[in-house]
Amino acid sequence: MKFVKTGLCVLPIFLIALQSNADPILTDINQSITINNGSEVVSLDPHKVEGIPESNIILNLLEGLIYSDIDGKVAPGVAESWTNDKYTTWIFTLRDNARWSDGTPVTAQDFVYSWQRLADPKTGSPYSSYLQNAYMENAQAILKGEMPVESLGVKALDDKHLQVTLTHPVPYFIDMLNHTAMKPVNRQAIEKFGDKWTQPNNFVGNGAYLLDNWVVNERIVLKRNPNYWDNQNSKIDQATFLSISSETSDVNRYRSGEINISNSAIPPILFKKMQSERPDELYIRPYLCTFYYEINNNKPPFNDSRVREALKLGLDRKTITDKIMAQGQIVAYGFTPTFINNGDFSPPEWASWSDEKRYQRAKELLAEAGFTPSNPLKFSLLYNTSDQNKQQAVVAASMWKKNIGAEVSLQNQEWKTSLQNRHSGNYDVARSTWCADYNEPSAFLNIMLSQNSNNTGFYNNLQFDALLEKALIAPDDVTRKQIYQQAELLLDHDSAIIPVYYRVSVRLINPSVGSFKGKDPLDYIDVKRLYIKQSNK
Repeated sequence: MKFVKTGLCVLPIFLIALQSNADPILTDINQSITINNGSEVVSLDPHKVEGIPESNIILNLLEGLIYSDIDGKVAPGVAESWTNDKYTTWIFTLRDNARWSDGTPVTAQDFVYSWQRLADPKTGSPYSSYLQNAYMENAQAILKGEMPVESLGVKALDDKHLQVTLTHPVPYFIDMLNHTAMKPVNRQAIEKFGDKWTQPNNFVGNGAYLLDNWVVNERIVLKRNPNYWDNQNSKIDQATFLSISSETSDVNRYRSGEINISNSAIPPILFKKMQSERPDELYIRPYLCTFYYEINNNKPPFNDSRVREALKLGLDRKTITDKIMAQGQIVAYGFTPTFINNGDFSPPEWASWSDEKRYQRAKELLAEAGFTPSNPLKFSLLYNTSDQNKQQAVVAASMWKKNIGAEVSLQNQEWKTSLQNRHSGNYDVARSTWCADYNEPSAFLNIMLSQNSNNTGFYNNLQFDALLEKALIAPDDVTRKQIYQQAELLLDHDSAIIPVYYRVSVRLINPSVGSFKGKDPLDYIDVKRLYIKQSNK
């Protein structure tokens, strides 16, 4: 949900030669597409989800005030225009032809209802803190149950004008509006069907596509929404999203012609094979995502910063990045990707140390914390089911054993279960990936705020919280970047997480697919951009 900066060009990018939107599209071609989504979704309610698999689907079912274009830049969605007063009061003008799939108009009141529902503690949204991060008026008090949801800083001036009031100036607020949690939901459908409103027969959306069929653990099928305001420019009539968690199966089913677009992760061995067999079908682009190992900062012995630092220093991330993965990923020494807008922070001192120095220091820290060869550190490493996640977990466990003498047991769980256990704190160390919700460092740093609902590492530092609040009132981007740099260094000082690498999106794309291109570092699968330009292989 962000933009790209020039620094991205340092990555090796293999761009598939795809036809542009300006090229003719044969009307007699079946405009159906099949995409692997990687996992079964937890839900299709935008206020009940937090993961990429869910957002990939919801992106096509619901549209917010704005959306992200093919290059990751803000484009008008339901809102055709907007103004702001000192970045604290925003007024959005909704387009006249925005409609729900049942034909009723999308109004400003729909956004008031939706955002109040997001803020309501009764909803229990894992993204409720997003409104707090945006500094929407009274969001924090509502989340604590101290004020009613009706006091949230959003109101309908009339059917077509929405006013949003923030307590702090947020220059990047417009970028935040593309996130899944900020999509509108249909009040009538929710009040009529309750939690079952997301079932195909009950679903009412305002996006380019409708929910046509949902076979759990197999597929979700979408069809064109004739009431979408820009339906005339959509080309795909049907999109099928599969829930194949095995990257090997994903590649094999792509090769057999069943899948047009693979998921965004291809195992290193298969990647090399595809480089040899189908180089023109590999599409690699920078992705504003950080792969890291999350540490349960609340749970002994990981509430001891010496133990957390030892784990951070004991991992050979360069080998994982350059030799195990070797697809263009960048070694990470901090949480925020170096190529994010207004980022590119200086690395910590230990980034320049030799491996031997890091491992020696890690052993000293463990010894200070009471862990020695006769009493080694023992912990479990949780990862969600995936061939690649398993391979990386095995490698990491082996490194921690060899480099610092830790004994690591591996634990894998399905996506939904692993999320639940991370939120409940039922883990030691967990495999994690955080992808930015917009192209600005706060999209990463905010989840480390003490009271953030996405803070499943349970990091708590009031000094860190104060820095991010200070960043909002910075007079310019340079000053704001300096404050963000301080926040990154504080995260590192506390060893809150174990950064490993900044991701790239690696997909196989059938030559029949048109318009999958651009510089969007959010890697959105926005079906309304795509079309089929020749018979599927």
